Amino acid sequence: MRVDGKGQAACLHRLGRLDELLANGQLDALIQSLSRFSEKLAVLGAHAQGDSIVTHSVRIGPALIFDRLWQSCSIDKVLSALLADRRFEFSVERAIFLTVLHRLFAPGSDRAAEKWKDDYAIDGASDLDLHHLYRAMAWLGEELPKDQQDGATPFAPRTNKDLIEEALFRAPPRPVLRFGHRILRPPPRSTSRAKAARPSASAGTRRIIVPT
Repeated sequence: MRVDGKGQAACLHRLGRLDELLANGQLDALIQSLSRFSEKLAVLGAHAQGDSIVTHSVRIGPALIFDRLWQSCSIDKVLSALLADRRFEFSVERAIFLTVLHRLFAPGSDRAAEKWKDDYAIDGASDLDLHHLYRAMAWLGEELPKDQQDGATPFAPRTNKDLIEEALFRAPPRPVLRFGHRILRPPPRSTSRAKAARPSASAGTRRIIVPT
């Protein structure tokens, strides 16, 4: 309050002596009574009394960033087109995305990826089980028919993975990504299907590799 134009403290209510309040427990009762007006203190109080609800937190950053890059590079569209005639009862595209994301952040097996996803919010991946990841990897390595083996190396036949890479090289231009001082550019395009499957890499060039 102000008196004669000057600020002056005023006592609105006296609670009593601090030592007496501590001795008779009235201070704890007062604080507990006031805590109902504070959501933070109410949560802390419930936790201290063992009444808190145990929740599960997940990380959202990795999937938000790399799902956007996944779409910008048209990987989701390429996979959806190649899978259009297949009748999988789960999303193979989401299973492949999960394995790629897992290899970026915590390289390991498909078994490890199936457990790793529980700590991350990944759209469309919550219902994926280990056998889904195995089947998605099997589809990537599935050998193509003989009439699609042009350009195959003497060491390995062409598979669905090769079709994915070739379709990505024919896709519209992709963004140039900058991480600190390192620039990631899309690989050079080629009109030859055989060369597209095995483009030459120059310094500073990185390829998007689908895991097998």
